[in-house]
Amino acid sequence: MLSKLFRGLRKTREKLAAGLSRLFSKGRKLDDEFLDELEEVLYTADLGPTGSAVVEELKDAYRRRVVQDADQVPAFLRDRLLARLEGCGGVLREAERKPRVIVVVGVNGAGKTTSIAKLAHRLVQQGRKVMLGAGDTFRAGAVAQLTTWAERLQIPIIKQDPGADPAAVAFDATAAAVARGVDDLILDTAGRLHTQKNLMEELRKIVRVVRKNVPDGPHETLMVLDATTGQNAIRQATEFRAAADVTGVILAKMDGTAKGGAVFGIREQLPIPVKFIGVGEAIADLEPFDPEAFVDAILSFEQRAGTE
Repeated sequence: MLSKLFRGLRKTREKLAAGLSRLFSKGRKLDDEFLDELEEVLYTADLGPTGSAVVEELKDAYRRRVVQDADQVPAFLRDRLLARLEGCGGVLREAERKPRVIVVVGVNGAGKTTSIAKLAHRLVQQGRKVMLGAGDTFRAGAVAQLTTWAERLQIPIIKQDPGADPAAVAFDATAAAVARGVDDLILDTAGRLHTQKNLMEELRKIVRVVRKNVPDGPHETLMVLDATTGQNAIRQATEFRAAADVTGVILAKMDGTAKGGAVFGIREQLPIPVKFIGVGEAIADLEPFDPEAFVDAILSFEQRAGTE
């Protein structure tokens, strides 16, 4: 049976496969034309500059006769893509004492609230005591949406009226998490457009407020990016990282896009590990990011190289 990851990356894999099946057809020679076509295939799968850089490395290896024929290219490509994902993985930082505070940031529409619910579900399944903090007080319906998820998951939520100060919610939530001995507090934040400077100031304020009750927090600041935006997600990542010490990325909506290659661009331009990816709409469809499984799922060379 295909894994959730394999199914979730179907669109990205199919976009790559359409081009790769032509390149790795039987009898195709490794030459300059082949290399130019490979670069185009990688670029259209939204690898962008990363795809070009990998092909340049391949060209150099070809000139030095390290790689001599097309059959050697899949392994070379896999190796170079994996190298660019070093340090990524679905492991959350531990806290020395309860609670572990996880702040979640991202623009509206990126899938932030749903990703929070999926992450909370994962932690609950691990037997951890989880609490939510509804800090996205400016978006209409955001508090209600997160409250619905908390009720479904049967976990507590700290909230205030819509329009309340997000930092006040953060203070109340951290205080309650400490008092109740919660293992994990997941704190939602406002998700207005990343170009609004006041939002970035609010994020900085939330971090300061968290530390009043949890001096070593937040232990994780996870940024939710919409995979369907491809390379455009990199700009969002840059802006949010300037406002908060972003420690990891949740790449949402991977199942709905052929732009999964943007993972490499994000990783290449920003030293932020991808920690989780959303591979479906169900509550359990948040997968820890496994670089090897990811690369194998989008390339899937085994059925194609030299056989078609």
